[in-house]
Amino acid sequence: MVESGLPSFAAAQVFSWVYQKGVHDFEKMTNVSKKAQGFLKEKFYFSKLKLLKNEVSRDGTTKFLFGLEDKFAIESVFIPEETRGTFCVSSQVGCKYSCKFCMSGQKGFKRNLTVAEIVGQFLRVAELVAPLKITNIVFMGIGEPLDNFNNVVKAIKILMEPLGIGLGRRKVSISTCGLAPELKKIYDLKLGIKLSVSLHSADNEIRSKIMPVNKKYPLPELFKVIKTFDRDDRYPVIFEYVLIKGVNSSKADAIKLARFLSGVSCKVNLIPYNDSSLNEKAPDDRIIEEFIEVLKKKRVFYTLRKSRGEDISAACGQLRALWGEKTDA
Repeated sequence: MVESGLPSFAAAQVFSWVYQKGVHDFEKMTNVSKKAQGFLKEKFYFSKLKLLKNEVSRDGTTKFLFGLEDKFAIESVFIPEETRGTFCVSSQVGCKYSCKFCMSGQKGFKRNLTVAEIVGQFLRVAELVAPLKITNIVFMGIGEPLDNFNNVVKAIKILMEPLGIGLGRRKVSISTCGLAPELKKIYDLKLGIKLSVSLHSADNEIRSKIMPVNKKYPLPELFKVIKTFDRDDRYPVIFEYVLIKGVNSSKADAIKLARFLSGVSCKVNLIPYNDSSLNEKAPDDRIIEEFIEVLKKKRVFYTLRKSRGEDISAACGQLRALWGEKTDA
């Protein structure tokens, strides 16, 4: 705006109208000059995700299917709780990484989401769930956030900007399958956001079978980067661990996990596999209890996470959208 001969404060005014007041019409920005309004109308427009469908789970979780301007679609999830509202945001249309337990990558990858499409999910869902509030954001929807690095980082900075939405840095979390170079870049940026790593096995061979990304960035390389976070950040790294019957849920697997995490300040989120059209199954309750007993004895801090929205395919690993064919959005 300065380069176009407008005062710099006009940018802050527009930012406030968009993100604090929810006004998406330049002519309604009453303290913005007519000259600036004209410039904005000529150069910019407000994209808005089209709601194609929403489903509400019996536990209150809501899944949204949004149409994009190129007719592809993505899914987002809002999880209400007593003291907070967690929003699960997508970063890509599809996913490249084809983890064997996740639906999101089963039909491959189409494209990265733009900054507008990422932030737009927040703005649209905030409207749709009002008067409930979004207090926390997790990049755990469709796609690998660190594979869309620049757009995700820019979106996070917009979401945390005090002049706008103003989310606290510990209210934002990125979940990654383990792209080691991008993890190092996130560390160097010092954003202060939470980090969640999809681990799912502490055995290099098993992890490579269920997570092909491990062939490129094996566990020793991933662990080296994670140790950097652990050394400099007072908040523990979170490891996601989906328990899959006959794959990674035995006592021996639990022992390997405890050894792998030895000396690292962390928390493990244990997630029994959620039913989908894939062939995997969750372990029996007895097997899960035995796995947990090993972690207790080894003093590994863990939680057994109860999935939300499983009945509407909104739980961990179930998101996929209807993007294989273009929608009529």
